[in-house]
Amino acid sequence: MKTLNEVFSPLSTRRRYEVWFIRLGLADGSGAWWFRYLLMNPGRGGCVADPKGSPVQVWATWFPREGKPRTFIQGFPSDDLELSPTGHSPLHYRIGANQINEDSCRGDLDCDGHRISWDLHYQSTLRVTLSDKGWIGFSRTPHSDALFSGYIALDDRRFEGETLGFGIQGHNCGYRHRGFWTWAHAFFSRSDGPPSTLEALVYDMPLRLMFRKAVLWHDRKLYVARTLKGTTTAESGQFSWKFDASTPDGLQLAAAFDGEGPATHRLPYLKTDCSGNFEVVNNSLARATLRLQQAGRIETLETANGAVLEMVGRR
Repeated sequence: MKTLNEVFSPLSTRRRYEVWFIRLGLADGSGAWWFRYLLMNPGRGGCVADPKGSPVQVWATWFPREGKPRTFIQGFPSDDLELSPTGHSPLHYRIGANQINEDSCRGDLDCDGHRISWDLHYQSTLRVTLSDKGWIGFSRTPHSDALFSGYIALDDRRFEGETLGFGIQGHNCGYRHRGFWTWAHAFFSRSDGPPSTLEALVYDMPLRLMFRKAVLWHDRKLYVARTLKGTTTAESGQFSWKFDASTPDGLQLAAAFDGEGPATHRLPYLKTDCSGNFEVVNNSLARATLRLQQAGRIETLETANGAVLEMVGRR
């Protein structure tokens, strides 16, 4: 059975990025973690003229509740990578002590005088393809409402638990990155039922077209909306996305993601043609509110630390 984590890019690929990532909000509210297992132009050795252009990379970003985020990146040669064949399940990606599989991941990085390690297991009830444009690229979510157990260690600080946190495991790929995009995911814990999740994506397409889609998982039912209308702000100290959407069966959504605050993080990503960098703005400790209305019934979901908001380029 396809799991949405199947490798797309053979190691002979000269221009392409492919990444498996995890966003995990800690259950105690102390912060969030973002892990990325990246392939970048493996057939040409990455971007050889850039010291941060290794073809295989493992990233770890810590978003503390108090303080500024920190990113740690370690690069590796592709010759040392163990990777499952293209199109096959289950996923196996291993480089040194770092690996990601269908329902677990591990890491051990030594960067800039810091030691970061993790050993995580996760389970979920929803997997969904958010966008699939074939060879051009895709955005898949093998675990949309993931619950995590295990540990994460940063130097002498350790986070550990059977219910360590909650979030998402995603899988993205593309010949190049889009000119701009806005993406968000929210995990809503609920005392009266199973958790709900909302994932939304907007990006540019050729001929001045726009891709728009939101996927809601609520009360074990999947809702898909393609009529997103809203506004984004990523300047003057503000970082937010508000949109309204509707589904074919009459559900009205009003979503608000708020990434303002010290956890807003700006990172340079390499272009796949190796011509330079572009800036990605990400807050993996964002707040979110979702208002649902259908057949006269109104319900509001909120999370103070269960969301991630990301933007790139012009809006």
